[in-house]
Amino acid sequence: MMSRKLEEFIRENKKAFDTEDPSEELWSRIEKGLDKKKPSKPINMTLWIGIAASVLLVVGFAAGLFTYGRRNTMMVAEVNPDYAKKQVRFASMIEEKKDSLEVLSKVNPALYSKFNKDMEHMDADYQKLKKELADSPNQKLVVRAMVKNLELQLQVITQQLMIINQVNQYKKENQI
Repeated sequence: MMSRKLEEFIRENKKAFDTEDPSEELWSRIEKGLDKKKPSKPINMTLWIGIAASVLLVVGFAAGLFTYGRRNTMMVAEVNPDYAKKQVRFASMIEEKKDSLEVLSKVNPALYSKFNKDMEHMDADYQKLKKELADSPNQKLVVRAMVKNLELQLQVITQQLMIINQVNQYKKENQI
């Protein structure tokens, strides 16, 4: 309603509005203002591209790290709690026997070096199985293979200890 009255007022008084032209002084000031360019800061595109690339790199790295970390931290206990207990037991026994083997190895370092290479090879197989666990369609099978690998490592290191003990015993008997 108010806008209709305003429109009517403008129509009726249009000629009165058109009679006044801006002064020359006003036009000259407007022209001067148009000629003046406001100083603008140049956009440093290489800086912004660098920042964008850095942000993408950090986000990509973080996402990759998160995905890789989740994949490799899959626990055996998530697949089979019984095998997880066996895994822990075998791993602790292996470490204990490795320490004993290292102590006994001082008498025969060449034999220890050979034994150590065998153990490293078996441990590398175990680490491969551990990496495969998260992506495997049959995780129970992989867990069984991991535990079997640890069991074999334990058997091998036990045999290695027996051999080193026999070699050391033989050396003692033949020295006297």
